[in-house]
Parts: sequence; structure tokens; C-alpha cells
Amino acid sequence: MTVPDETPIAYEAAVLGSPVLTSNGTAIGTLEHVLEVPDLDLFDGIVVATHHGLRFVDADRVTRITRSKLRTDLSDAEAAQLPAPSGPPVYHVDALQDSGHNLHDVLGRFFGRPHWTREHD
Repeated sequence: MTVPDETPIAYEAAVLGSPVLTSNGTAIGTLEHVLEVPDLDLFDGIVVATHHGLRFVDADRVTRITRSKLRTDLSDAEAAQLPAPSGPPVYHVDALQDSGHNLHDVLGRFFGRPHWTREHD
């Protein structure tokens, strides 16, 4: 069974990279990740990748989550003033970083040390 794009879905099923929209349909950015408290099964909000860095949208402001987009009740002006997420820094590793044939890549594979990069706001 295929779920239509406008059918609401649970926050756990939100698709990373989906557009996040204001109340009038203006794109804020794309979904970076969902914030939750798993022990309490509590949706805390979303982190949005924008042109100005990562921004936080509180769960109370997210009105609808579908497979194709997330809609908020934010006005365009409010969306422009969204805060950066707070908390501990987030790190990512690029598993394909040392997949080439130059000496740096060969040594990276030999020592098996991934290169972690810190996300910046």
C-alpha cells in the first residue's frame, strides 16, 4: 500500500531532506533531523538545514508531517528569526572520504580512522 504524499505520518517516519515550509508555503530549508526523547516517546522538534546554517523549530510549531514535506505555523518573519539548535555538538563521518587511489586515501584505509567533522551553525 502506498501512502499519499499529503497523508500525515508520525515524526519517527519523517524523511530527512524533506522541505520544511512556513504557514504560507515558503520553504525554510530541509529536514536535517528530528529531535525526540525516546524514553518518553516525546517529539521535541526538528532541526532544519537552511542557507544560514542549522535552525531549530519547536514541536509545537510543526503542524503537519508528510512523506514529502513538513509544514509549520511559522510566518516568514518568524522563520527568518529561528534560533540555532542548542546542546552538545553534532559530528558526522564521511565513509567514502578515503575511497580514492591517492596516498592520503590509501593511508586512511590502512589505518581505518574515519575523519569526523563537526557541524557548524
